[in-house]
Amino acid sequence: MRRIFSRKPSKSISALTGSIRTTKMYPESLFEKAAQLLFPRIGSNMKPSITVEDDAARVERLLEACPVGGLVLFNGTLDQTPDTLARLQSTSRFPLLIATDMERGVGQQLKGATVFPHAFSFDALGNDPSEALTRSTGIAAREALACGIHISFSPVADVHSNPDNPIISIRAYGSDVVSVSDRVRTYVRVCQEKGLLSTAKHFPGHGDTSTDSHDQIPVVEKSLGSLRELELLPFQAAVDQGVDLVMTAHVAYPALDPSGDVATQSKPILTQLLRNEIGFEGVIVTDSLLMEGVGSVEEDPAWAANMLMAGVDILLDVAYPEMTVQNLVQAVKKGLLTEKRIDESVARIWALKTRLLDRYGENFFLHPSNAGKRSLVGSADHERVAYEIARDAVRVLKGSTEAISGSREELDRDGLLVLLVRPYVTYSDPTAASFEEFVRTKFDNVEFEEILPDAPQKHLAELVDHADRFGSVLIVAVVKPAAWHRFDLLPDQKQFIRAISRQCPVILAALGSPRVLDDFPDVKLGICTYSDVAVSSRALLSYVESLFPTILETPAR
Repeated sequence: MRRIFSRKPSKSISALTGSIRTTKMYPESLFEKAAQLLFPRIGSNMKPSITVEDDAARVERLLEACPVGGLVLFNGTLDQTPDTLARLQSTSRFPLLIATDMERGVGQQLKGATVFPHAFSFDALGNDPSEALTRSTGIAAREALACGIHISFSPVADVHSNPDNPIISIRAYGSDVVSVSDRVRTYVRVCQEKGLLSTAKHFPGHGDTSTDSHDQIPVVEKSLGSLRELELLPFQAAVDQGVDLVMTAHVAYPALDPSGDVATQSKPILTQLLRNEIGFEGVIVTDSLLMEGVGSVEEDPAWAANMLMAGVDILLDVAYPEMTVQNLVQAVKKGLLTEKRIDESVARIWALKTRLLDRYGENFFLHPSNAGKRSLVGSADHERVAYEIARDAVRVLKGSTEAISGSREELDRDGLLVLLVRPYVTYSDPTAASFEEFVRTKFDNVEFEEILPDAPQKHLAELVDHADRFGSVLIVAVVKPAAWHRFDLLPDQKQFIRAISRQCPVILAALGSPRVLDDFPDVKLGICTYSDVAVSSRALLSYVESLFPTILETPAR
């Protein structure tokens, strides 16, 4: 097998001209070119989860047989994953573009790196969150590049226009199209400045769906005029700013394509609208092809070919890469797909690799330290920036702080009951932190309990009676979008919260979507953090602590 990194290339890769094909680095055979269009996963947060390190041997075997163009990374660690990626780069025939979902920073996938609050937190900061967004994006970009990650599958360019949306929600930058467009533009600009490749998603807009495309096909029944006025504007802003990639939505839009095809498979949406009308010249990447919204039929020889003919360049997260590549080769031989169409996508993908090599040098894929020091990743300074954003995003959305009376001394004497309510626990979340640990660090006389989906009714009833013994009750509900998971509290959990709220003065906090507060009119105070990451949890508890000042600090009421 040729190992391109074991020798210096004969010339620098600087442009997609005829000369690039004279280097030994450019894929030549139809099989090699077809393989460049695939970005399978390494690691997984889905059950059964697997770390990047435990998955590396499988990926190395795959690279021997199938020279894919890149990988989408999940469930890594700061300590080990950068070295694992460098090892895989050294065994690959061609440079691997490493992509990841890092809407909340690279710490979303690499434990130990910085984790920022969800995007909607920036909307809660006020009229001009651009400085905070610029700082956080710059940190995230530098950390990603220093760890060997080249593509951010961000920003989310969807407008949060449906409060019941189970998969976008607080992942969006807001509900106002102008604000979302501005923030998308800022994210793309900062990534460009730092050298990270960015991806606007999910084209042509996933913000007004009420179902999750991970397990079914959502349909947006909007008119063409409405789509142009809302959904499409942030994507136009991203393209105008020079975004590198656009990710498709596994969503159907009858006004854009009456056939009923989802955007990922729609030529009217990807070629006629995105390419020809909006003017996007970069790389079109599918959302995960493990999702039910696009149909998992890789054994169909035309499945992958049809997406390429629609306008797709990168087939993301395919389950069977070798089969898919062979199907593409066969599709060309049978006349279902032209080799020229594959060449067009390879050229676009190769342009991304070229851009990184031109900026950081010929050894960049092996030595990402050219882009930044790994020692700065997850630093205290970066953590402080994340915490300040989380702190400033905490908002009171229901009731008034006047409804909560008492001093810190009274709280310590009478005790605080903290109940953390989760509607699901099956998802392996790399950003998860111990909320209980934060609680016990912040408060002295505290009792903590986690209410999980399988909590017995009898135990919930006992907790309702038990709550009367405490001076204050803090209920924290985690409702956030997550693939293949419920976006709401369970009926029993709602009934439990209502029962306690009717007999005790309850502070209800939403670690995530504010919609959870609407179901509980009896709570004395409703707080939202717009995120459940560690810094948002800490910020919430600091805010609650401030409601109980020491006697010397108690303000006049």
